[in-house]
Amino acid sequence: VPNLQGPRYVSPVPRGGFVVSEECGDVKVFVSSHKLPSSLSSKYGHQFGNPAGVCVDRDGSILVADEQRRTVHLFPEHGAPICLVSTGLQRPAGMACSSSGHLFVADTLENCVKVFKYCVRPP
Repeated sequence: VPNLQGPRYVSPVPRGGFVVSEECGDVKVFVSSHKLPSSLSSKYGHQFGNPAGVCVDRDGSILVADEQRRTVHLFPEHGAPICLVSTGLQRPAGMACSSSGHLFVADTLENCVKVFKYCVRPP
């Protein structure tokens, strides 16, 4: 996939395709044909500082760690973005989410992995 501006982290999307963060830029969402249908900035009007880790939960929501702003936002398929974590992160990087609603965030400044619980629909 060419023409990315400093690609950093990538995560598959459940229905095919993938999401990739760009250093000091945007988060791009690609469909299974590797075509770019949207970016999170254009779709949600959200301004990133320095997007880092990305993951996608079982509902198809995209979660993004912003290294500069020290936050994690959830971008649902429909509706407005939700700030899940606004305190307690020093330098969030890689992330993963579980089907039970746990969010794992690597905090590179504190040399640890922080675990958060957020609401998801019942299985």
